[in-house]
Amino acid sequence: MGTDAVVERWNAVTDTEGVQVMSETAADSGGALPQGDLGLLGSEVAKRLLVSTIPARFAYVARDGTPRIVPTWFHWTGDELVMPTFVSAPHVRHAAARLAALRANPDVAISIDTEDTPPVALSVRGRASVTEVDGVAPEYALAARRYLGEEAAASYLAMLDQPVTRMARIAVRPTWVGVIDFQTRLPSGLGGVTG
Repeated sequence: MGTDAVVERWNAVTDTEGVQVMSETAADSGGALPQGDLGLLGSEVAKRLLVSTIPARFAYVARDGTPRIVPTWFHWTGDELVMPTFVSAPHVRHAAARLAALRANPDVAISIDTEDTPPVALSVRGRASVTEVDGVAPEYALAARRYLGEEAAASYLAMLDQPVTRMARIAVRPTWVGVIDFQTRLPSGLGGVTG
């Protein structure tokens, strides 16, 4: 579908006919799953975003009770969204502050979304588990290769390969999943999926 067709379709959702067209398309593409259904991880939108180089936006509650959002590399294992961060490394002054916050309150929300028009978004909710590992977490190395490319990642990972390097493996097993693509899955306020 070309950009003009997508924008035209986007504009059409403001009238009843546009909403009907979107609902029919959603049903034809299997988009009838409600928001929150873990089956949405198998959708084409989710599969595409889970292997993208778009940073995940990771939301959690800080120790002072205020909400925080951190952009981060991620790796999808097929069961968990893993977002390792540093405890110590040659270029790190101190462990990431979010580690203590996640241990105190592991409830999180994550968004992987595009800046295109219309936007496409995958939202995940769950509880984070934090496990410290010596060296570079395997999922971090996989993410580095995806985000940086093989050559740049090899150089970067070699720099990190030192005895002082320690990482925290932040893993989230989804308990709620939402997908919005403004083509087959609209926000509920526009007549789309709810949940």
